[in-house]
Amino acid sequence: MTRLTLILMWLLHWLPLPLLAACGRGFGRLFYGFGRHRRHVALTNLGLCFPQLSEAEKSALARRHFAAFGRSFLERGLLWWASPERIRRLVKVEGLERLQALQGRPVILLVPHFVGLDMGWTRLALELDMVSIYANQKNPLFNAALYQGRLRFGQSELLSRQEGTRRAIKAIKAGRPFYYLPDMDYGSRDTIFVPFFGVPAATITGLSRLVRMTGAAVLPVITRMTDTGYVVAIGAPWADYPAPGEAGIAADTRRMNAFIEAEVLKMPEQYFWLHKRFKTRPPGENRLY
Repeated sequence: MTRLTLILMWLLHWLPLPLLAACGRGFGRLFYGFGRHRRHVALTNLGLCFPQLSEAEKSALARRHFAAFGRSFLERGLLWWASPERIRRLVKVEGLERLQALQGRPVILLVPHFVGLDMGWTRLALELDMVSIYANQKNPLFNAALYQGRLRFGQSELLSRQEGTRRAIKAIKAGRPFYYLPDMDYGSRDTIFVPFFGVPAATITGLSRLVRMTGAAVLPVITRMTDTGYVVAIGAPWADYPAPGEAGIAADTRRMNAFIEAEVLKMPEQYFWLHKRFKTRPPGENRLY
């Protein structure tokens, strides 16, 4: 089944983007209809984060999210097989000069889990060599395709999460931008509970700690899906980060979540609601999924 899916993705990547996007949205709608478990996860997340929504509004937002996710899934074929010229046409970059101004210095790119994040990685990899941490996928064939696709251009490097952060710290200090995705539930290790849309969420403190160890500048990177492609927006370096003292780690982590919340509100259908963001609960709390 995975081989057939990869063959289909290869065939579809030749389509013009409007047709490919329509196929992706259709795939997302099918996934919403048949993916009972992930539909439940998404609706639970939306209910927790947006309690003001009616059931109809929540369902409509979930459907839009599945359509955006379906698009991003099939459009990975562009990243894996399309020419660099086509990728540059479809994925625009805003604020690249901010990153170029810090060339050779320690930099961490804060990348929340929006559906276009792989587009952002590949597009930036056409401009510079980066480093990131990845988690192995359960399916070995898809894992290999994803890994090879992400390393298609330049000399970027992917580090396994099981390796820890030592190699990442070395790369950051050497001036390689670190494409960092810290907004998922990775369990209780190295986390604190910080509100995310008012709900306590186990959040890793890595951003604050890495900055303290490396002196890196933090630049947010948000990739937005549009009707004509994607836009990778590189923000200005964060000022007054990190907060002073060991107690500042909690404040830094709250600031990160608050920033991500603000970005989610701009395009809520594009945030990755399929992930069990609130799986790890404070002691004594019931499971939410």
